[in-house]
Order: sequence, then structure tokens, then C-alpha cells
Amino acid sequence: MFKNKLGKVRSGWLILLALVATMIVQSLLMIPGMVIPVMSEVLNNPNGFNVNLEELTDNSPWFILLTQGVGLIGGIVMLFILWRFVNKKRISEMGFKKFSPDFITGLAIGAVSIVVIFLILFFTKNIELTNSLRSPDFSAYTLSYLLFFILVGFSEELTFRGYIMSTLADNGNSKTVVYIVSSLVFGIAHLLNPNVAILGIVNIFLVGLLFAYMYDKTKSLWMPIGYHITWNYFQGNVFGFPVSGTTPYGLYGIDVSVGNDWLTGGSFGLEGGFLATLMIACGFIVTNLYTKKRLA
Repeated sequence: MFKNKLGKVRSGWLILLALVATMIVQSLLMIPGMVIPVMSEVLNNPNGFNVNLEELTDNSPWFILLTQGVGLIGGIVMLFILWRFVNKKRISEMGFKKFSPDFITGLAIGAVSIVVIFLILFFTKNIELTNSLRSPDFSAYTLSYLLFFILVGFSEELTFRGYIMSTLADNGNSKTVVYIVSSLVFGIAHLLNPNVAILGIVNIFLVGLLFAYMYDKTKSLWMPIGYHITWNYFQGNVFGFPVSGTTPYGLYGIDVSVGNDWLTGGSFGLEGGFLATLMIACGFIVTNLYTKKRLA
């Protein structure tokens, strides 16, 4: 039950342990960052205890870093501990090697993908801007969410590609199983996001396959980490679209109510739209061409 034919602990148990352990650590480390702002709201509220976490985020651009950001760092540390002492592997064997230019390439592809979707929606009048392209609204959120999405990129790629794919492969699973299982777990992890949409989860599964492909072709996590960071950041904090259903704090305000939800993704964000599906497909082509040139 617990071991496979190779005498190793089954990859499913190792993955479950990693997901549960990192989730517990993240949850515990979020608590201290919540105490000060929550207590401040309680003390300043004459009507008693009435704290809204969404309002706290709106009122404090650093709240998400003090809570989720710190939790993500703790989760990464726990993942490294499990990889080193349970899987008994070096960190480099997870694909987290010395810095690679693939990171810059990933950043560029992720950013360009979102810019292309924005331009298509803008010129087809499927969205309206609430402020001019010449008047971006820079704020503390611009920096705080950049740091947050950097942590998200590292955390999720180390977990879903680095740990899960490597664990599956190390236990003798086929490449097809490695790709599909890691991407399914990635999609399932987003099921509880606000305003969840079927096409959005399908696209998250597909982008999970793209990240797996990038990881497999480059034998490194740097390219999918880069893509993941700008894919999220340009959606939410440059162009002001929801990111997988979460509230955006962008340089620009976007009204998607004038457009087709199948293109804009509606309240879930660009990942819930068909244009994201097309950009993900293009990502496979670009990655293939890039890696062929890189190895030439």
C-alpha cells in the first residue's frame, strides 16, 4: 500500500505529505501577520468585533505580504526540508539550480502573452479602461504585489513542478502521468478561488501542462517561474484584471462588463477566457522553438 514495486514509498503519499505539511506551515505563519491589523480594527471599531479581511487588504497594501507572503516563504522552506530529508535528494535535483537566462525568457513570454490578450480585447472593444493609458495609477500595491507574485511564482513552481513532477518521475512513472498528475493537482488547488469558472480551471490545467513542458525541456524551474510571475502580475497589477478570481490592484482600471465573458474571462479574470487558451497554446510553440535554438 505504501511502497511500490521498486521498494520506494509511493509518490502519492509523498506528494500528499508535502501538500499537507506546506499548507499547515503556511496557515500557521499567516497568523502573526494578521494579529496587528485585526486587533487594530477591533480596537478602533466602537461597534465591536467586525473585521473584514478583504477590507484589510484594501486598506493595507502590505497586508497580503505579512500574511500570505510570509506563509509562502515558510511553505518553500518546508518543501526543501521534505525534499532533502524525506525524498533524500539535493535541491538541484528538483530543478532549482543556479540562475539561468531561461528566467528572463520566461518573464518575457509571460508578459507578452498578457499584453497581446489585453491589446486584442482593447481594440475589439471587449473592455473599457477607467483611466487613460497615459495615466497609470502607481501605488504601494504596485510594489507589494510584485513581491507577492514573485513569491507565488517560486512557491507554486517549486511545489507543482519541482517537487511533484520530480517525485513522480523518481518513482518510475511515465512522462504522460507526470505531466497530467502535476497539472491536475495544480488545477484542483485553484478550485476554491473566488468566482471560479470551468474554462478558468481548464486553462489553469493547460498552463500547468505548459509549465511542465518548460520544466521538462529546460531541465530547470527558471523558465516556468519567470512565466508564472509575469503572467500573474501583468494580469492583476498592470492591466487590472482579476487573477484567478482574486481582486486586482492594477495600474489601469478595467471594465469587462462591456465584453464577451468567453473572451475576457469575466469576474474570474483572463484565465477564464478563450484568448488565454490560445496564448497558452502559443506558449508551447514558443518554448519548443526557444529550446531548439538554445540547444543548437
